[in-house]
Amino acid sequence: MFDVEFSKLAEKQFYKLSKEIQKRIVNTLERIKIRPYSHIKKLVSSPYLGLRIGEYRLILDIKKDKLIIFLIEIGHRRNIYKKF
Repeated sequence: MFDVEFSKLAEKQFYKLSKEIQKRIVNTLERIKIRPYSHIKKLVSSPYLGLRIGEYRLILDIKKDKLIIFLIEIGHRRNIYKKF
């Protein structure tokens, strides 16, 4: 099973979200800890992966050798892809 780690930016963005969205994100992260590759997609022209949770997107990286899902950024779908 994989562990989940937040970057400082992702942690800050997470706590700015409403409690309802935070709960959805936590539930989804618990679900993908077992088999992450069945839920995520590779981002086009980027080394990172994306996870869709309603209107929000999580940009993440998976470190297979350490069994870690590293959350890089969390944001609304209209804003998140502009950086990557």
